[in-house]
Amino acid sequence: MSHATDKDLINRLKRANGHLAKIISMIEDDRSALDTAQQLQAVVSALDRARSVLVAHHIEHHLAETLGELTPETRATLDQMAQLAKYL
Repeated sequence: MSHATDKDLINRLKRANGHLAKIISMIEDDRSALDTAQQLQAVVSALDRARSVLVAHHIEHHLAETLGELTPETRATLDQMAQLAKYL
């Protein structure tokens, strides 16, 4: 899977970009620090998830390239590992 065509990754990054644009607007409009901090947290969360998706897809892509077609069981194991990696 090419990262350039990964719609999930692109959507996550667009969402983070939208949050970031909102933060800039909030600062320019002198909005409250609490509201701005909440939006900053949304950007951090969106980028963290995008990073996890990128790494998981990268690992899966190179495993498939090396080992050939991955079985559903192997894909399920990789998915579990990706879920676990969110806590790193």
